[in-house]
Amino acid sequence: MINTQLKVAVAGQGLYNITTQVMSEVSRCGVEEGLATLFIQHTSASLIIQENADPAVQRDLQNWMNRLVAENDALYTHVEEGPDDMPAHIKSALTAVNLSIPIMQGALTLGVWQGIYLWEHRHHQGAERRLILNIQSSSS
Repeated sequence: MINTQLKVAVAGQGLYNITTQVMSEVSRCGVEEGLATLFIQHTSASLIIQENADPAVQRDLQNWMNRLVAENDALYTHVEEGPDDMPAHIKSALTAVNLSIPIMQGALTLGVWQGIYLWEHRHHQGAERRLILNIQSSSS
């Protein structure tokens, strides 16, 4: 089993393609067959696997999520950290904080149009998100 920490710089709300960074770590570890599990150590950002061919998909997802979970809703009582904080927690709860992807022949088994994304739900400028990548070999 291998654990490594990844850091991803974010500059506001949006989807950040981290596929290359994760694939590079999987390749570096040398596991031929196994499972990669990615976990984000935050409660206001999330992880998704989504289409990586057309950037309109990411824009549409972002716009849809912002409409679904609006800022400044009168229902929110957790407001001390700004109008984007409670919506970010809700968005994170609706998506995922971890992903599991099989490794075959030394590579992630993502589909042709799939990419791994960190979904930043806050308006942070110059923030950094931490992820843990756990790689388990099927031969261990």
